[in-house]
Amino acid sequence: MKYMLMMFGDGATMMESRSQEWVGEMIEFMLAFNAELTEAGEFVEARGLADPTSAKTIRLVDGRVVVTDGPFAEAKESLAGYWVLEVADEQRAIERAGQIVVWAERVELRQVPDGPSGQ
Repeated sequence: MKYMLMMFGDGATMMESRSQEWVGEMIEFMLAFNAELTEAGEFVEARGLADPTSAKTIRLVDGRVVVTDGPFAEAKESLAGYWVLEVADEQRAIERAGQIVVWAERVELRQVPDGPSGQ
């Protein structure tokens, strides 16, 4: 089963409130975590995302495409990065999410189906 682990946080606040040593340790953890997932045969993909200040939101307004600067949600925390894992079951995905949450404000877990819902 495939699961997406989404790591949420506030990059700007993290850089202001955390030491450079903490940030370095977090990056080391992420690299080691990815290597561990790869060795276990559970790694599918992982990406960190650019700061939400570079985001664009695209909407359909009165039949026209409208682009605005910034993320869709006006929230302090945003999606900072994600992993897609292929694991035996949801419990294993939760175990892996538990390893990440130490470094994030919140981790969201969602199953990634092989096809559209209902198929």
